[in-house]
Amino acid sequence: MVPTNTTADAPAPIPTPPPSSGPPSPGSASLASPSPASPSPASPSSAARPVRTRGLSPHAVGMAALLLTVAIWAAFALSARALSASTLLPADAALLRFGVPLLVLAPALWRRRRQFAAVRPGTAAKIVCGAGVPFFLAAMYGGSLTSAAFVGSIVPGMVPLFVSALMVAAGRGVPRSTQAAGLVLIAVGVVALVQRHAVPLDTDVMTGSGTLLVASGLWALYTVGLREVNLDPVGSIGLLCLPSLAVIALMVAAGVLPTGLAHAAGGDIALFLVVQGLGVGLCAGLLYAFAIRRLGAERASVVGSLSPVAVVLLAIPLLDEAPTLSVLVGVPLITAGVVLANRRPRPKAPTHA
Repeated sequence: MVPTNTTADAPAPIPTPPPSSGPPSPGSASLASPSPASPSPASPSSAARPVRTRGLSPHAVGMAALLLTVAIWAAFALSARALSASTLLPADAALLRFGVPLLVLAPALWRRRRQFAAVRPGTAAKIVCGAGVPFFLAAMYGGSLTSAAFVGSIVPGMVPLFVSALMVAAGRGVPRSTQAAGLVLIAVGVVALVQRHAVPLDTDVMTGSGTLLVASGLWALYTVGLREVNLDPVGSIGLLCLPSLAVIALMVAAGVLPTGLAHAAGGDIALFLVVQGLGVGLCAGLLYAFAIRRLGAERASVVGSLSPVAVVLLAIPLLDEAPTLSVLVGVPLITAGVVLANRRPRPKAPTHA
């Protein structure tokens, strides 16, 4: 998922995949905490101190963190496609996705319990619905019907369009100039991506694409929710994962979602524990927040927008997915659109009478 820089009259750049949100995102903004402004409480002054790691500059360290984040976002898209071929069921992957971060961060989250209680219910609902169980199941189901390229492009790529629509509906103004052009490119890229499956109609792919659009819309809701909450990356992870784990556990206990975790292959469990639990659920959000502080939001969003390209390239050797012409045309258009949609308009030079 790609970073998200939202101005009052512009669409929010893509958030990180489901990190703290975290592909996310796939998106790209997303992306854990897709909230670039959220500092890590563990090192409040780290941004001010130069990093001295064997001669590496703060810029190099920040770029390394960002590239690792992009790799994790790409892994989320790949895992969404790979789930259908594994011995795990969607509920099993969700339990790992939301449970592992809670176990790792339990002491830190307990210290933030009063901050969680202060979050408004409406804002919490946006975050939990936008990147929690509904988003996760939609992304996994859509990925099972399409390809990793679709997950890595549609989910993060459409987020700026959905966020822009939410901003317009809230009376925040409409995107202009470069950002508007970026949104148009994204829409054209998605059409190019799915058009060959529309005529003749491929029901599975079109259903999967529609489900991925739902997931992207939910992630946009999550992005808006993050702008309304005053939590650091660790707190954002807890606010997302605790209710989500409770919901998925209740659905499994009630028999709404089947689970095969007890009989799943150890290799599959280890893979999804690392990719979804530790990678997407924990590391992506913390690394992305760190990269934002080192590189700045705009530069991070441009590099992060390469996530769809990384997904397409990695899917070739890992999932034997050969990119079609529509993928080769659609993914670059979506990527370019994300870059433009994340650009902030330059302030006008003051005029002197």
